[in-house]
Amino acid sequence: MNGHETSDRLVVPQKLPNNGDARRGSARAEGVEGSGRAKGNPGQQTTPRTQGRSHGVPSALERIREAAGRDKRMRFTALLHHVYDVDALRAAYYQLQRNAAPGVDAVTWRAYGEGLEDNLQALSEQLRRGAYRARPVRRTYIPKPDGRQRPLGVPVLEDKIVQRAVAAVLNGIYETDFLGFSYGFRPGRSPHDALDAFWMGLMTRRVNWVLDADVRGFFDAIDREWLVKFVRHRVGDQRIVRLIEKWLAAGVLEDGVRTWSETGTPQGGSISPLLANVYLHYVFDLWVHWWRGQYARGQVIVVRFADDFVVGFEHRADAEAFQAALIERLAKFRLELHADKTRLLEYGRYAAVNRRRRGQGKPETFNFLGFTHISGQTREGRFMVVRRTQRERGIAKLRAIRAVLRKRRHRPVAQTARWLKAVLQGHYRYYGVPGNYRSLKRSRDQTIMAWRQQLNRRSQRGWVDWARMIRYAETWLPPTRIHHPAPSRRFRVRT
Repeated sequence: MNGHETSDRLVVPQKLPNNGDARRGSARAEGVEGSGRAKGNPGQQTTPRTQGRSHGVPSALERIREAAGRDKRMRFTALLHHVYDVDALRAAYYQLQRNAAPGVDAVTWRAYGEGLEDNLQALSEQLRRGAYRARPVRRTYIPKPDGRQRPLGVPVLEDKIVQRAVAAVLNGIYETDFLGFSYGFRPGRSPHDALDAFWMGLMTRRVNWVLDADVRGFFDAIDREWLVKFVRHRVGDQRIVRLIEKWLAAGVLEDGVRTWSETGTPQGGSISPLLANVYLHYVFDLWVHWWRGQYARGQVIVVRFADDFVVGFEHRADAEAFQAALIERLAKFRLELHADKTRLLEYGRYAAVNRRRRGQGKPETFNFLGFTHISGQTREGRFMVVRRTQRERGIAKLRAIRAVLRKRRHRPVAQTARWLKAVLQGHYRYYGVPGNYRSLKRSRDQTIMAWRQQLNRRSQRGWVDWARMIRYAETWLPPTRIHHPAPSRRFRVRT
């Protein structure tokens, strides 16, 4: 069906809720969340094309979204013209990071922008005529919190532009399909939304066991044949499908050597997060929703952020049966759980009592999205999910700060202070959740100590005593503070 279909108003379809028991209709652990506007929708497309036309007329991408929401089986056969539209390409260009590393052609964002209109017009013509060719991605590596290196693919700038434009169109379709417990790389959703949803599930549902799971090398293990089949469920425009196939087959350039792989999608491209969500939507999300409705005897909650997901169970038998079925399910699609990062553990309001009765010590903890989740208590003795900064993340952050401070050792104090202020503010904005004050305070104290250490190494006569260091910290560094509201408060407002 053509993607031009119009409607008088925007229809926001109802998402499948993250409920406790789909068969019994029990209380929901995650309410239905409305769908935000698709990420990357070019604002220019809402501009009236003729004088006197109403500004309330839905844009082309909004009409695609409406049509996708009305008919879950619709296949869109005419989408490419939304991609090669120069306004859409221009909007995609301005949404890219200005200072991002260039690809194999060494063209930067600013250099491309010097002849922007001519470049976009030429790119549009290439897409229109089918002459567009994807370039190989440049392989680079970024450090992970555990000390290993994460491979990252850097596409050329024009590939980034086209990928962003395609993602804007496809988001309008898939945001009506994706389930409520999927949070990673989606418009209007953040890691803290996923954290809030899981916190609410642990606090309000009968959760006694948690499966903390991670898919081994997910982005490198994606089966491309299955991925294209999944895309074709909704996308009937073969020109869009061929674009995706071109990006998947473009290869990787590392140390001057170009290599190809039969599986995976490079991390770093604008389209990769969306393709990953499409893959896991069919492989994991729909299957989980079906499984807990068919086989679970008790309540089951699930939250997924990209390939990192956690599942809570009322009964251990459900948890063990689910884990066995999940391993079999993933194997059908060339995926497997990471043995070292996947654990089934006792957790919840009765875990401490049950483990103490069995002589097993305190309940185990698990990590999710950078936070260690602890089965704790309030001052009144009631169960409480306590979240602390994951130890490995804190160590990695301090190590990175020390490395930069060594390079900045001889710069003016005020200049280094401004940089440290920005670092701490960013740290507080992510890890500043209720109950994590002490971890934040420790990070600030360790940062001050590292700064003082580097100041004292500037010269033998430039010793900075603690009184002076405290004045520096009080003058330039932000105080420790909690940025985020209570999970229950924000979650209820959003849902």
